[in-house]
Amino acid sequence: MSEKTLSRKEEHLNICLNEEVETSTPLFESIILKHEALPEINFNEISTETKFFGKKFSMPLMIAACTGGIPKAEEINRAFAKACEEKGIGMGFGSQRAMIENPSKTSSYKVRDVAPDIFLGGNIGISQIKQFTTKQIQNAMEAIDADALFVHLNVAQEFFQKDDERDTDFSNNLEALSRLCDELSIPVIAKEVGNGVSKKTAVKLKQAGVKAIDVGGSGGTSWIVVDSLRSGKNADLFKNWGIPTAASIIEAKEASLPLIATGGVRTGLDIAKSIALGAHLTGIALPFLRTYHSKGEKGLIDYINKLEEELKTAMFFTGSKNIEELKKAEHILTGKLLEWKTQI
Repeated sequence: MSEKTLSRKEEHLNICLNEEVETSTPLFESIILKHEALPEINFNEISTETKFFGKKFSMPLMIAACTGGIPKAEEINRAFAKACEEKGIGMGFGSQRAMIENPSKTSSYKVRDVAPDIFLGGNIGISQIKQFTTKQIQNAMEAIDADALFVHLNVAQEFFQKDDERDTDFSNNLEALSRLCDELSIPVIAKEVGNGVSKKTAVKLKQAGVKAIDVGGSGGTSWIVVDSLRSGKNADLFKNWGIPTAASIIEAKEASLPLIATGGVRTGLDIAKSIALGAHLTGIALPFLRTYHSKGEKGLIDYINKLEEELKTAMFFTGSKNIEELKKAEHILTGKLLEWKTQI
């Protein structure tokens, strides 16, 4: 792995742990789930279980992509994997570019020995699928026994990276993505990293052959902010740039693909709103990273338990005894989100 890649990953981790990197709003506050005064269900019998790509989840949640390739990443990823296995949720890795460039870094992504049953998502950048062969990417997925590959779309992040690091040539990426979808043995999931996916983009991604979309909307960690802190570039004008997560769910579901909602998901109520709006799964990254840093592995379990209790409470209040019923929960859109929906 190049020194630049190593340094970038370490700096990303430190900035996320120590700086204010969350901006804007995912617009979950603009969704009101209708209260059901006669739910006719027993709270203790509510099931939050679901399936995604044939894998069973105890709740529609995964720890979204955080890190990989650096010494600290092995400890973090293994702690995440243990918690996911114990609680029955999924997990995604940070970019595997590091291990493809330098196979000695593979250990920071290997967690199957502590998490044999969970849904595990590999990760590579859209720019890297033009640099690496499908065989190299396939080998990287097999090395960690991934169930799917997340290809992250990060045009805004790249723009605010240091001049000698950034890639601003995003031409021919759709063709490369289509080829990868055809040739790779596992499903490809397109993933934005904090600026959202529009209806137009979602349709293009479906045509390219991706099997699901992680909307990665604005309202959570801003990678524009993260990399502007590294590069020294002024990002004030664009720090709130992007499609809010809730709006991106509405936009992307027009492509009729399974959706993962990431970007500012912080509570079980956010999870419930995401599912009611059209997502099939949700992902959380920064809070898990910070929780582990401050409270260790027990903190991870406590946070997952809290999310589950909040999700079940929202389901109880909407009269939803399982996730399929939550998908149909009545809700009202207000404010900016309602304005957004009327203009798609």
